[in-house]
Parts: sequence; C-alpha cells; structure tokens
Amino acid sequence: MPSSYTVRSRARERNSVLSRPEFISLNQPLRSGGGGGVGGGVGLSESRGSSRRPSQIKHQTSQPSEEPTDSGSKDRREPSKMPEEDCMQLNPSFKGIAMNSLLAIDICLSKRMGVCAYTSSSWGGCRSMVALLALTGHGITWIIGTIVCLTRSNTLAGQEVLVNLLLALILDVMTVAGVQRLVKRRGPWEMTPGFMDCVAMDIYSFPAAHASRAAMVSKFLLSHLVLAVPLRILLVLWALLVGMSRVLLGKHHLTDMVCGFALGMLHFSLMETVWLSSSTCQTLISISTFSWSPFF
Repeated sequence: MPSSYTVRSRARERNSVLSRPEFISLNQPLRSGGGGGVGGGVGLSESRGSSRRPSQIKHQTSQPSEEPTDSGSKDRREPSKMPEEDCMQLNPSFKGIAMNSLLAIDICLSKRMGVCAYTSSSWGGCRSMVALLALTGHGITWIIGTIVCLTRSNTLAGQEVLVNLLLALILDVMTVAGVQRLVKRRGPWEMTPGFMDCVAMDIYSFPAAHASRAAMVSKFLLSHLVLAVPLRILLVLWALLVGMSRVLLGKHHLTDMVCGFALGMLHFSLMETVWLSSSTCQTLISISTFSWSPFF
C-alpha cells in the first residue's frame, strides 16, 4: 500500500503545469552531440522562436532602423518642448484665476436670476409685465417721446433741456452699440434679438443698454427738473428696476447691468460738460424744421 507521501507527490505531479503535454518538451534536457541532439536543440529553439509574438519580431527587426542619429534626436526633442504660451496657461497668475472665478460666479448668478427668460421658466407668467417694464427704458421709446415733447414745448428753457436730453440719448445709443460690437459678449441665455433691439442696435450683452439709458435719464431729470421727494425716489427705483428687468429676462449678466449704470453716469457727466446753450438749441431746432436762415 503506497504511503501518504507517495500519494501527495503523485497528486502534485498531476497538478503541475509542466506535466501538461504542451510543456513536456521543457522538462526534457538538451542533448549534446550527435545529429539528433543538434536537430533536437534546433527544433527546440525553433519551437521557442516560433512561439514569439509577431509584434516582438517586428519590433526587433525595426529596432536598428529606428535608432536616430544625434542630430535627428535633437530635432525630435525640440518640438516636444512646451511653448511659452501653453506654460502661461498651465500656470495662470492670481489675477487670471480671480477674473475667471468672478466671471464664473457672474454667469451662474445671472442664469439663476433669469426666471422670466422663457414662458416655461419659474416666473414665466410675469414675463409680459417684466418685458413692458423693460420697454420703458428702450432707446427708441425715449427718443420718440423726447421729439414729441420737443415739438409741443413753447418755452426756451424747456426746449433747451429737451434738445440736450435728445443729444444725450443719441450719444448713449451710439456709444453702447459701439461697445457691444467691440466686445460681442453673448447673454446668459441664447436668445434671438427682437425687432426693437435690432432697431436700437442692442444685440449683444455687454454693456446693458437699458441700464445705461435708465441711469442717464434718471440722473438727467433729477438734475434739471424740480420734483417732489416721492417722485425722485420713484425715478431712482424705476432706473434700478429697468436694469434688473433685463437680467430677469435673461438678456444680460449682472456685470453687464452694473457696467451699464456706470456708463450711463459717464454719459450724463459728458453732457453736462458740453451742455448746449439756449441759442445753440434754437439754431438746431430751426435747422431741423427747415426754418433757419444764415442771414437773419
């Protein structure tokens, strides 16, 4: 009866990988001498060589031809160098990181505040009311209204104020349109400009034309009209609501609105500097009505 050690050794030999038929040739020792030994060694080496992968053989055959010369290696190392512009982008300055972070916050907040951008938005039912409020700050609305009031005004002081207001409105429309064409910043929501926006050349987002116009007009009226305190407060609230209405409609970012307010105050300061006198205004009115004569 075989011992337990013999049983375990036989089981180990049966479970061994080298005992399989395809690996039997690896257990046989190499035969030295004789044609058969040489043939066996050659056959073994051929079998081992044939077991190599074709990719390894291809790599070995192509390896001598891929060895570049010194000049070739230098030429290959040069394109691998990273350009200076890419290095600057990979290592941005603190100012660049801060600006990108502020822009990201601006876009995120502007999209969240665009609650009336579409009829399906959270405040879509109020979209028509907000659009009507924004229309009160439109450039075409104010220009037409100023011209109508100018034709009905009979006092020299009123005509002087209205002519300067009309020039301020034209300056505001042209300046905002020029800056928008230069910057070409899109709004937070992809929207097609309406007919009134195209007429007033209010196509892009930066700066907000309605905010600029509302700030300029409110400051102009507060400076040149005698109004009661409640009316002055309502005029300031109107300017703020007009600027916010465009953000709620998804037309502008928050930074567009803020820059629009700043640009409107700049337009007011500029018109105060180049304020036209009453005689100059009367001359312009005469030219526009074709009743002016250079001899009288």
